[in-house]
Amino acid sequence: MTEPLLIPCPHCNGLNRIPGDRLGEHPKCGRCKNEVLLARPFDLQQTDYASQNKGDLPLLIDVWAEWCGPCKAFAPVFEQAVRQLLGKCRLAKLDSEANQHLAGQLGIRSIPSLILFKNGREIARQSGALPLQQLGAWLRSQGISA
Repeated sequence: MTEPLLIPCPHCNGLNRIPGDRLGEHPKCGRCKNEVLLARPFDLQQTDYASQNKGDLPLLIDVWAEWCGPCKAFAPVFEQAVRQLLGKCRLAKLDSEANQHLAGQLGIRSIPSLILFKNGREIARQSGALPLQQLGAWLRSQGISA
């Protein structure tokens, strides 16, 4: 058995201790019993940010807006990336219009923007939509293998 990882639940924000070798087994939250690692990006809200930014798995946030054409074009790429990164990185979407305070707090100046967090700290940022291969290369350059 490998070292357990602390992973916040995307549904209730509860922290879960999950053995590293069991990440591919659809682990359930000890509090709400929903899946902890989703095969799709989860919606991030202002109220969830502090809880979701904890844990041992990196968190990649796609900051977007409904009116943004490039954001809409990038959405399917981000969806595909989740399947490749399951158990290696958690992916979340932050609607900058619905969460203006958090977008401002994060210093968002253009969308789409990607922000990568590890151990609660921002480690990388990328503005603009990326093709899937380029997104994978960018994540590998940050130490996250797809």
